[in-house]
Amino acid sequence: KTLIVSLHSFCFNLVNQEFLWFLYLLRHFYRFTMQRTEASSSMEVDTVLSDPKVLPPKPQFEPLKPHEMSSGQVQFRKVSVPPHRYTPLKKIWMEIYTPVYEQMKIDIRMNLKARKVELKTRHDTPDISNLQKCADFVHAFMLGFDVVDAIAILRLDELYVESFEIKDVKTLRGDHLSRAIGRLSGKGGKTKFAIENASKTRIVIADTKIHILGSFANIKIARDSLCYLIMGSPAAKVYSKLRAVTSRMAERF
Repeated sequence: KTLIVSLHSFCFNLVNQEFLWFLYLLRHFYRFTMQRTEASSSMEVDTVLSDPKVLPPKPQFEPLKPHEMSSGQVQFRKVSVPPHRYTPLKKIWMEIYTPVYEQMKIDIRMNLKARKVELKTRHDTPDISNLQKCADFVHAFMLGFDVVDAIAILRLDELYVESFEIKDVKTLRGDHLSRAIGRLSGKGGKTKFAIENASKTRIVIADTKIHILGSFANIKIARDSLCYLIMGSPAAKVYSKLRAVTSRMAERF
């Protein structure tokens, strides 16, 4: 019985030793394979870095023309003509037609039946934004601006037209409204001209509606001055504020 137990323990130890040897060999084999794979990967990286590929040349595409941007479709704009601006439009039609057609390369015509000015792009229009500029130019003339002033929209960028009414600032009726309009214009238009020259804008006062043409910052200065006059501030106080603002603008630039 003791012999059987000793043989059993001997065989168990033998099996355990073989298993341990097997684990030992398996561990070394795993380390060896990992080292070989790391070496091969580093060699591949070295070969790739040492042999850079030549990139193909950058493609050169011609800029799309305006009639090609919208799948060949012609783009239109229509500007309505108020009844009181129909006669002035007929008198100076050539002054509007010439810069739009010859310089901005935009087709323009007057639709007598619909009382609208119609504009559309051509195949030789250099820039798609010219269509919107021409529409703004014609719209500014319809609001009451002179052609000499409105044509600046075609020449310069970042020029806008902002419109508001007197009732948007303060609700006035009857004589109070008439006096507010008189304060905005001044004697012989002196107040309006002073605000225009100080803020470098152009102002149109059409009954209770006010239109301002200029850049964003300049429109803000003119609008604030007009709002002070509508609220009842005297012209002398507005002049002093304009002097302070213009002096700050001159120092800034």
